[in-house]
Amino acid sequence: MSDTASAPAAQNDALRGFLFALSSYVFWGFLPLYMKAVVHIPALEIVAHRIVWSVPVAAAVLFMLGRTADIKRALRSPRTLAMAALTAAVISCNWGTYVYAIATHRTVETALGYYINPLVNVALGALFLGERLKGYQFVAVGLATLAVVILTVNAGGLPWISLVLALSFASYGFLRKTLPIGPSQGFFLEVLLLTPPALAYIFWTVASGDSHFLASQPMDIFLLMALGPATAIPLILFAFGAKLLRYSTIGIMQYTAPTLIFLIAVFVFREPFDTVKAFAFALIWVALAIYSGPLLKDLIAAKK
Repeated sequence: MSDTASAPAAQNDALRGFLFALSSYVFWGFLPLYMKAVVHIPALEIVAHRIVWSVPVAAAVLFMLGRTADIKRALRSPRTLAMAALTAAVISCNWGTYVYAIATHRTVETALGYYINPLVNVALGALFLGERLKGYQFVAVGLATLAVVILTVNAGGLPWISLVLALSFASYGFLRKTLPIGPSQGFFLEVLLLTPPALAYIFWTVASGDSHFLASQPMDIFLLMALGPATAIPLILFAFGAKLLRYSTIGIMQYTAPTLIFLIAVFVFREPFDTVKAFAFALIWVALAIYSGPLLKDLIAAKK
């Protein structure tokens, strides 16, 4: 195929990838509104239903892609199962913390966590992969660290929600690279492994009379079942988008979700946002601008 013929195909792939990734980030950005609707349900019950109802959605996607054989091979590999169990545990920790943050009116801290996530990725690469930080990366990580210190001093304790979200999601991405199967297959395997303890917890809530799924409110049943698609769909959209886009493009787009979360927290949920938090967020935004500058430069150069 000639370069002339392949150029439109490449542009079409890039456009499709952009739309897939943007859809996932916008979905994640507005997810706090959904989580606010289930704020009366305990966080553990929400996470359990999030896991269980993700399984049929992820299974349907694998069936449509014709990749069910990958799961059969993975289930016969103890090493793959062990690695998937670890990534599943990490992402479930992230989910639980996220739900708790929304329920306790700390959505601003959620936004902060996902803002500093890419800088935590850089730090993990330096610590565990031996990647040397460039000068601008040192500055970006330093500014983010300073912001965390300011918030810690102001609050009289670490902003643990932000740190847990950032560290767990960064660790999940770091460990996920070692899982020897595709993103859709890996997500299905993770929720499949998490299903037994999730079902055990759901059955326990039923036996103890605390289940919201069997409550008299039909809306609770619908909201809990819809947690599956709300979890699986953006992850799958992101996986498809990441395959079709350059890393620099994904790097710039990843700030869409925390920006939407931040705006919802401040202007919809009316969470407090004082001068100290504003200064700390300003440091984070400057750090992200420094970090993203080279990525944006690469993206612009690729368009020429």
